[in-house]
Amino acid sequence: MAAKTAAKAKTKLIPLADRIVITPLKQEEMTASGLVIPDTVKEKPQQGEVMAVGPGRLDDNGKRIVIDVAVGDRILYAKYTGTEIKLDGDEFIVLNEKDILAKLVV
Repeated sequence: MAAKTAAKAKTKLIPLADRIVITPLKQEEMTASGLVIPDTVKEKPQQGEVMAVGPGRLDDNGKRIVIDVAVGDRILYAKYTGTEIKLDGDEFIVLNEKDILAKLVV
């Protein structure tokens, strides 16, 4: 009888309506002069990479309003918004489309 190996299945987050799943980008842990920034004074990150995008919300007539960002985009989002989630050891933030301030072009 052959032994079966089970690969760890990754859970997928599929956002609904006008929600977006992002991975926050890590802040620099050291200043340009070489000083280490402790966790207690670090600000929450405001940049992230889009991992999943919902289909968009429905308007009053039932027509779908498409979201302006796509998977892989880097975005700037409002501070202290969204819901932080840890899933399969990874950190994600689920945001509403209105919490996105800009798309970053690098």
